Amino acid sequence: MRMNPRILATLALPLFLVLGTNASSMPTQENANRLRALASEHSPQIGPADAKVHIVEFLDPACEACAAFYPGLKKLMAAHPGRVRLSVRHVPFHRGAEPVARMLEAARAQDKYVPALEALLASQDRWTRGHVANADQALGILKGVGLDVDRLKRDMGAPEITRRLALDMEAAKTVKVSGTPEFFVNGRSLAQPGPKGLEALIREEVALQYPRP
Repeated sequence: MRMNPRILATLALPLFLVLGTNASSMPTQENANRLRALASEHSPQIGPADAKVHIVEFLDPACEACAAFYPGLKKLMAAHPGRVRLSVRHVPFHRGAEPVARMLEAARAQDKYVPALEALLASQDRWTRGHVANADQALGILKGVGLDVDRLKRDMGAPEITRRLALDMEAAKTVKVSGTPEFFVNGRSLAQPGPKGLEALIREEVALQYPRP
């Protein structure tokens, strides 16, 4: 199991975890590498493309905490309509999770990424046992979201999907992510764990990016 060790103390509550590092305080080259890793141009996007507040989540589809945190993250985004977007980076640390991450990437080709992600997270206890993912059972879940499953199976092995997953794992190494979930907002992370800390950073970035007249 590759759960983010910093969330262990908060799993009993629907809390978000983010870290306390401001990219602007880093050495120039390290900062540049970090921002490049978090650009997430190849990643699935949730929210408007022109939103100026950018959340990057490193997610393992088989991670229990990722599934628990997702509904709260949606609420935080909905509180700032049109101003926040989410990029999801797939880091399948759990055993058996890589094929499931490939399914999610393949669902993008059918414009079904969000329904696929939400269906898998909501039913995670049906296709994972002991933190081990069962890809066949996950595929069965996706049959219910209107996907062409035969096409999905073909697309899962596409070189482009292999490239995207490699980019996500490399980005995780660059920003020192070793467990999931991990969140960054406009390249920044929080010192205070929990939803209030994440909400505060989002509010701060919204105020910076969308100043009132």
